[in-house]
Amino acid sequence: MRLRWAALRPRRDGPPEAAVMIDSQEFRDATAQLAVQLNRDVDDVRTEAAVYIREMAATHVPIVVWAWHGLAAWLVRGFQVVTDADQMSALRALDRDHTLVFLISHRSYLDQFSFPPRLIKEGISPTFGLAGANLNFFPMGTLARRNGFIPVRRATGDIPVYRFALRAVVGRMVTGGHNMVWSIEGGRTRTGKLRAPRYGLLRYVTDAVESVEGEKTVIVPVSILFDQLPLHEVKLMASESRGLPKRPENIRWLVSYARGLRHRLGCIYINFGEPVPLYERLAVARAAGLNDKQVLERVALDVCHRINRITPVTATAAVCVAMLGADRALTLDEVCATAAPLARYLDARGWPIAGGADLTDRATVSRTLQDLVTSGVLTGYSGGPETVWGIGNEQHLIAAVYRNSAIHVLVVRAIAELAVLALVQTPGSNNKTAWEKALELRELLKFEFFFAGREEFADELWQEFAIMTGKGHDRDAPLDREDAARCLHGSDLLLAQLVLRPFVDAYRVVAEELVTLAPGREVDERLLLKQSLRLGQQWALQHRVTEESVSGEMFSTAMKLARHRGLVDADIAATELAERRGRFVEELDALQRSIIDLVAMGNPHDLAGSAS
Repeated sequence: MRLRWAALRPRRDGPPEAAVMIDSQEFRDATAQLAVQLNRDVDDVRTEAAVYIREMAATHVPIVVWAWHGLAAWLVRGFQVVTDADQMSALRALDRDHTLVFLISHRSYLDQFSFPPRLIKEGISPTFGLAGANLNFFPMGTLARRNGFIPVRRATGDIPVYRFALRAVVGRMVTGGHNMVWSIEGGRTRTGKLRAPRYGLLRYVTDAVESVEGEKTVIVPVSILFDQLPLHEVKLMASESRGLPKRPENIRWLVSYARGLRHRLGCIYINFGEPVPLYERLAVARAAGLNDKQVLERVALDVCHRINRITPVTATAAVCVAMLGADRALTLDEVCATAAPLARYLDARGWPIAGGADLTDRATVSRTLQDLVTSGVLTGYSGGPETVWGIGNEQHLIAAVYRNSAIHVLVVRAIAELAVLALVQTPGSNNKTAWEKALELRELLKFEFFFAGREEFADELWQEFAIMTGKGHDRDAPLDREDAARCLHGSDLLLAQLVLRPFVDAYRVVAEELVTLAPGREVDERLLLKQSLRLGQQWALQHRVTEESVSGEMFSTAMKLARHRGLVDADIAATELAERRGRFVEELDALQRSIIDLVAMGNPHDLAGSAS
């Protein structure tokens, strides 16, 4: 494999060497100040910080980079890595005189083997990747550090000296003008959609940029999307979502993981969002009077929005939408009948389809079905007059992972459907009725999805109303109840059941566990999540909730919402706490009924709305 050796030469002042940092006067002064803050001996603090800095020391050794890229090419041999030539050309131009901070969506261990090598191949300066220390085992960690990977410990809340050392390393990267890459989510998604951002590393970068007025530092949002994830990896993700412990990574794990990558699984799509000029963005936020926390959140959420905007819809996601919506075996014609209205909707939105696939093409749908059968997500039966496909046993969570890779495109549409339903079902309703219902749902789901600000969200909502009703996009025009009813009755595309129901169901399970707790009693969240998994399994077997809603990650988000609403606060009066929890249950029950009502209003041939 050919590498651009010139690109491997560290630019500007070279990679941050641990010895240089440790011997600097800046390090001595900073550790002395930290020792005072911690009320510790300065030599002890300095020694401890030096150990951590050496632990995180990374560089680019050409022969190791060459070997690493050979390993990477072998590991991703089952995929074709797809990038856009124009985007790469723009990045090369930006890379000439800017420091690029690539913030990626993280779906697989293969991200680090597909993305950084591709940058080098395209002539982009090498990156320093900040990755979890869980992969810092011999010989993986040793090779990775010589390929620019910096191992970062995850749980450092009680290690202030480590956080200081990490801040120093990241700051040196910024001042030295070195490209960096890490996951904005802080770890792999378990549900298929973009997770909430982690702020730690981004905070260190923003602090460094502001301290040196680094106008040449830009954040580059990156979407990494797979046609299908490695089979064994996605199965482990589903198991972890059901409460099984995460297995530690080691050399035996690496060998097993590599052996499981022999299957052909399609493409890895890498797309780049509009770069964020960080110093300029920080200055604007400061001028608006935002505090440090708000500034950081504003930047992180903006990056996440940009990642979602550039994440296309795969044929795999479209087929899984159909299969999960029907929740029964379907013929090819039936799958195509479901995919067609979805394709029309995406076309109306102008949303890209991964690889330019035609979701209305029978051959494309048929090939995707067969690929999912090969990977075990679907099963096929050809013993009758027609072949039918269905979701395999215990594969609903995996199908949901693929469906959720497109959920960011569909969530506002699903909210719009329920807002229109509220308009239809509420006597004397008007635009305000629909808007208030949409805001209510936005508030309920704000820890799950990245919603735009109120004004932009309103614009998105009215755009969805326009698509649904076939009328112009005018926020001031009244929504007619009869028009609203007509656009729901007989619709060939109703998405609330597919998009929102699993999350509402997951919240309802947690709400049930909360309402059975004695008010005033301290909530053991870990125990409550375990109990939620058990109850969720029972309710799924009883068909009270969807099978894909039984997810530890969804339950964790439900707990975050519960904390936000004061449903786990033992200091609240018992009567008030019981009432709050009861209202939460009632809210979710009403929402479940609305989704069922919406399904009943849809076209009986609309498979996306046929599940109940």
